[in-house]
Amino acid sequence: MVRFTVLSSGSKGNSAVLTAGRTRILIDAGLSCRELFRRMTIAGEDPTTLSAILITHEHSDHINGLAVTARKLNIPVFFTEPTHRAWVRQLTPKRRITYAQWLEDQQRLKQQAEADTQAASAFNESALSIDAATDEAYDAEAEAAEVLADSPQPDSEPDLNKIPSRAEDPSWLPSVEYFAPGSHFTLGDATVRPFTIPHDAADPVGFVFESEGIRLAVATDLGYIPPNVKQELRSLDLLHIESNHDLDMLRDGPYPWNVKQRVLSRVGHLSNNSTSEFLANEYDGQASYVILAHLSECNNLPELARIAAEQALQNHASLIANRLLIAYQHEPLESIHF
Repeated sequence: MVRFTVLSSGSKGNSAVLTAGRTRILIDAGLSCRELFRRMTIAGEDPTTLSAILITHEHSDHINGLAVTARKLNIPVFFTEPTHRAWVRQLTPKRRITYAQWLEDQQRLKQQAEADTQAASAFNESALSIDAATDEAYDAEAEAAEVLADSPQPDSEPDLNKIPSRAEDPSWLPSVEYFAPGSHFTLGDATVRPFTIPHDAADPVGFVFESEGIRLAVATDLGYIPPNVKQELRSLDLLHIESNHDLDMLRDGPYPWNVKQRVLSRVGHLSNNSTSEFLANEYDGQASYVILAHLSECNNLPELARIAAEQALQNHASLIANRLLIAYQHEPLESIHF
């Protein structure tokens, strides 16, 4: 059995569950662990049966609940290596100081070194005046220390099985596995085919999943659809694709101009127009389901995204059989079974 369940999709958190035979994969973990478990329960998915977590990229709306979820379930997390490194850097506290503060630190270190030198000199002078009785006491103490060193000592090695707290190591995960875009790998009963997408992250990817003769693709967070992505989005049974914003709503909306430029860029997000153009001119029409995903709550409306996609699909008789669905931010989408 193959089943696909979108738990959440949008700028506040993205996550979906793929069931392939006995394997259950969490694709991104953009909600808190508690909310992920709540959504899975609502959708009829058992969180304790998850086999692994796959991450598309390190932006917070895709990894917010990652560490807690992986720790709680003790399951592996699959990244590209650059994405993992970027995520770890995000969680590592950064100390930023001015040049004046750096000079103060250097002066303080110099003064401490001078004080240590003076103290060592004073100690050496006083040591010369130690009498023989004191020497004998020191010898006895040293002999006792040698005896103690030769006796069995309790095990003082650190417990390597101890799970560090979030304060000790917020990036600790039970297991980390790396994959490379363009190289497929097997995860339980599913074959995973990661592919590079254009987005402003360290090494963002989309996925094609294959199991029991069914092919599903997840392609969100991309500024445009390059040839390699078009090639991957063929011969599918389900297409989960971004339709992030309406161009007019984005241009007239409240975002600062630099954010608008980012969204509109070739490493930003797909507009309704861009997605509909792909569906009309490049999409092969094979998928039984097309899910419009990652809709902006501020710069889009579900009705606008749906109308744009429906107009693209109705111009091709072969595409009318596609079932068009909208993935929402605040509630899971009904599971799709194959």
